[in-house]
Amino acid sequence: MTKIRCTFVFILFNILSIYSQEEPIKIEGYAQGTTYHITYFDKQNRDMKPEIEKILKDFDLSVSTYIPNSIISRINSNEKNVIVDKYFTDCFKKAKEVWRNTKGAFDPTVYPLVNAYGFGPGKKQKIEKKKIDSILKFVGFNLITLKGNKIIKKDPRVALDFNAFAQGYSVDVVSEFLNSKDITAYIVEIGGEVYAKGKKPNGNNWTIGIEKPIDNKESSNPLKAIVKLEDLAIATSGNYRRFVIEDGVKYVHHIDPKTGYPTKNNLLSASIFSKQCISSDANATGVLVLGLEKAKIFLEQHPELQAYLIYSDDKGNYQVYETKGIRSIVTESEE
Repeated sequence: MTKIRCTFVFILFNILSIYSQEEPIKIEGYAQGTTYHITYFDKQNRDMKPEIEKILKDFDLSVSTYIPNSIISRINSNEKNVIVDKYFTDCFKKAKEVWRNTKGAFDPTVYPLVNAYGFGPGKKQKIEKKKIDSILKFVGFNLITLKGNKIIKKDPRVALDFNAFAQGYSVDVVSEFLNSKDITAYIVEIGGEVYAKGKKPNGNNWTIGIEKPIDNKESSNPLKAIVKLEDLAIATSGNYRRFVIEDGVKYVHHIDPKTGYPTKNNLLSASIFSKQCISSDANATGVLVLGLEKAKIFLEQHPELQAYLIYSDDKGNYQVYETKGIRSIVTESEE
């Protein structure tokens, strides 16, 4: 599943080291249109890649808009009597929760707009006010509900896009699988979204990096900060990898559901920490749409979320706003 929104490429540090007591098992591959990297310590030395890849494949068959016969694609095309599964249900319920909490800044029904701007599998359309206004008539999470195991739409043109947070949820799904196998030290990264459990056998934390938000579609950027993780998830959303330029205007892939246009504010990236990667991922998108000042108020109201926000000041310089709960685990990079 190709991710609609930009996710920072987190750089994992020190996961290839060999320890005297126990060696890490490393799994990597492709899923959801991106890469994944998983490292865990297991005294039984089990290779869990086949099971994990089966989980990720089943996950895509539920919520990937890039697979025509997935559950979400069938719902978007108004196929009758589609029965949703747990993956879809969990995504839908979390989306409703974050939609309410952000007062509509996060809204997965922006899918038709995502396609119109050329950020989805659908055909790109000419960006003009008349077209955007016409699409906005059927954008709104209040237009769709989940009743039992079926979706009900008030307008058949309503379509869903979970790509803004599905990778975060897939991190949780894989983490739950590792927990079921009694793995107590691991790190799961899918498309840049991360959850780390426990510590390495040598007592060190898992360590990742957050990039500087420099426009760059092709490769990694220098690091802005280094983060130590333990029993914590992090997801970052930004506007510097996924964008299009039309008639000299840059359009980023985060769409404001209320205006129908890409977000325009000085918030460049939002890294959100929480106990579940699905929450980090969805709220990172919502925070980026809210913008810096509204995001500060939102974060004060939701202490279960911690944040590291990079924004530009009036002179175009990078500035950082961070919540108190992460100041002990985030340090500025010297790069």
